[in-house]
Amino acid sequence: MPRRVKLPGTDALIRRTDAADADGAAGSGRVRHEEKITVYVTSDELIALEQARLLLRAEHGVAVDRGRIVRTAIGLAVADLAARGSESELVRRLEAS
Repeated sequence: MPRRVKLPGTDALIRRTDAADADGAAGSGRVRHEEKITVYVTSDELIALEQARLLLRAEHGVAVDRGRIVRTAIGLAVADLAARGSESELVRRLEAS
């Protein structure tokens, strides 16, 4: 029985070499992630996310996966919260729900 050699994935081989934004708003980009969360969304939210991914690719030439879009959105929300506090979009939307 042959042994399978575990090779690093693409994310481990391709990393950003320029400095990331100081505030972290851009998300972590293409790096190996050590932490994982599970997020449950509605069918409509998943379709909207997939449509956004396809729009980024078709109209802007940005080919990214859904996880990268979500990480970037989290970075933007956290940066807005840090900068604007109670006036942030995150606070406004969470208070309204």
